[in-house]
Amino acid sequence: MTFSIVARSDDGRMHGVAVASKFLGVGAMVPAAEAEVGALATQAYANLAFRPQGLAFLRTGLAPADVVAGLVAADSGRMQRQLGVVGVEGEGASYTGSGCTDWAGGQTGTGWAIQGNILTGPEVLDEMRDAWLALSDRRFAERLLGALDAGDRAGGDRRGRQSAALLVVARGGGYGGSDVVLDLRVDDHPAPVTELARLLDVHTMLFGRPDPQTLLDLTGDLADEVAALLGALGHPDDGSGLDDRVAAWAGVENLEERLVPARIDPVVLAHLRAQS
Repeated sequence: MTFSIVARSDDGRMHGVAVASKFLGVGAMVPAAEAEVGALATQAYANLAFRPQGLAFLRTGLAPADVVAGLVAADSGRMQRQLGVVGVEGEGASYTGSGCTDWAGGQTGTGWAIQGNILTGPEVLDEMRDAWLALSDRRFAERLLGALDAGDRAGGDRRGRQSAALLVVARGGGYGGSDVVLDLRVDDHPAPVTELARLLDVHTMLFGRPDPQTLLDLTGDLADEVAALLGALGHPDDGSGLDDRVAAWAGVENLEERLVPARIDPVVLAHLRAQS
């Protein structure tokens, strides 16, 4: 009832899972990941114990194939399980029990594992694989989502669409120095993968770091424009200085991560213009 990709970034720093299903809140059930350890997806009749157990195995240095073998061997419901695992190096591993509902299967490669069940056909996984390999120049989260979107467009879950999720971890790579880079979930939506893409765009805007090469100096006509836009949004010139006024507005919009003194990120400027 689910299709997913579990993967590691090419530099080995990030691990993540992208998943979609005709099932309520798939993000609460399927994915698990730990920075500098690995990631996994448990699906079909998901065994939620696989998540902590699998990460514990990966933490000891077991290869993904050995993690899968260990989890499956101890599971009396193995015939109806599906599992994908990626570690800190080498190939991913995927398992599909013989009792999973057709079409069901998996594919693996260096740093990735793709699997699905109750699919429209094997083309779902083929398209996910091709998209993952073709999108190597994209940011890791975008690459995961691109693979998921390709599977969705190819037919995905043959029962329909309901939920999707995207989880990415990296040591110290998240908000406030946490290891969770992002954890986005669409629990019940007619087009969950499309909605997940929208949420990723919002997340990038709010939590992405400004590119030093694109920052604009807050001087001259641009400073005048920004001051006028802020005034129209309820942040008039009160003598505190333009940086302080930008910061006051950005605090309301949750854009603090993108602020640079005396300069402005084009992403922030675009949002300011749009709000006005």
